[in-house]
Amino acid sequence: MSLEKPTAGIILAAGAATRFGQPKQLLRLKGKYLIEWVLDAALNSRLSRIVLVLGYAHQKILQALAEKTQHSKLHIEVNPHYKKGQSHSLRIGLSALKNDFPAVIFLLGDQPMLNSETINTLLERFWSVDSDICVPTYRGQRKNPAIFSRRFYNHLMDIKGDTGARQLIDDNPDQVLTIEIDDPLCFFDIDTPQDFEYLKKRLEKTV
Repeated sequence: MSLEKPTAGIILAAGAATRFGQPKQLLRLKGKYLIEWVLDAALNSRLSRIVLVLGYAHQKILQALAEKTQHSKLHIEVNPHYKKGQSHSLRIGLSALKNDFPAVIFLLGDQPMLNSETINTLLERFWSVDSDICVPTYRGQRKNPAIFSRRFYNHLMDIKGDTGARQLIDDNPDQVLTIEIDDPLCFFDIDTPQDFEYLKKRLEKTV
């Protein structure tokens, strides 16, 4: 039986999403804000702490989340330079955690169907092996979120632009644990208004 490795979550939700005409994080999906779906999944998982990185319209988002921002596991960081790309938010989130946790998972603020069960599955499998990176796959294709051990923190802090950590994963295949997840919906990310409308209609059909 493996020992649990205290792991923190970093929710990257600072982007402007100009195509939506409003903060994407505050789109309403089945009575909840888009960002709330991701936040709830993280808070209800086995993650020890959550850092929510906001940027664009952060005051509106914090107001909308109300008392949820006071959760004991949650820490808020605001990225004033969110226009510089996702890597800037990644570094801000990691800076808030890297001295206290041996591993982190990067969660995307626009993947509302990712649930706490899937997060826990990734964590438990990651804790059971010696790999330093863990990513889910669907039909062999790599998806988000990704887990990294402390071994890669310095490399993550060096990432620039809007590429995230994809290259780091590509460059270290021998360190990557892949876990096949058979539910494609949990990886569905909302990049366009069409994506949002598709998911909204899909959820309306569920009981």
